[in-house]
Amino acid sequence: MLDVSLSKISRPLLRDEAYDRIRHAIVDGSLPPGAPLRDADLADQLGLSRAPIRQALLRLADDGLVDSKPQSYTRVSEVMSPDVIDAREIVRLLHEFAVRQAVAKVGRDDVAAMRAANDRFAAAIEAGDVAAAVKADDELHDVPVRLAGNAAVAATLDRYTPLLRRLEHARFSSALAWNSVERHTRLIDALEKRDTDTAVSVISTIWTDLLEDR
Repeated sequence: MLDVSLSKISRPLLRDEAYDRIRHAIVDGSLPPGAPLRDADLADQLGLSRAPIRQALLRLADDGLVDSKPQSYTRVSEVMSPDVIDAREIVRLLHEFAVRQAVAKVGRDDVAAMRAANDRFAAAIEAGDVAAAVKADDELHDVPVRLAGNAAVAATLDRYTPLLRRLEHARFSSALAWNSVERHTRLIDALEKRDTDTAVSVISTIWTDLLEDR
């Protein structure tokens, strides 16, 4: 037997795992809007006790992905809600800020990374692989966020972007996804040319149209 010491999985880690699993199912539509969320059923499916499930659902309610009324119901929230509209505004403004900061810092490798991500995005759209498209889209937009070098911006985007995931899934599974490929290209070209106004205009359109092109 190996002489190593392995710590047991803690309750917070179980809560986080439950949160990640349930959030993913909501975002990809496995748990559709309005679906009831019973902690006993979820605990059975995930092989956990009810405690981490309840903690995860509370966190998801804070995220706006779950609606809950004590002693009445807990269910998946609707795709469109005031929380989603508010989140879109925050995400849009922060991406505009990141792009402004990135223009002066972007290098050849950064541009190449964004173009490669857009190629992966286009290939995923062509293949109908929405999960891969979302991943590639994240990788593309993460470049200017990383270049901005603002931890608060990155953390806030991590907090609010998941609320928009269902809109992204819907968009990327439709013909509108090809508009995103073209806009990504325009964004990358503007960053490469250090054209701040165009880059900010394009990134603003990308996030604005996430709600309007529906």
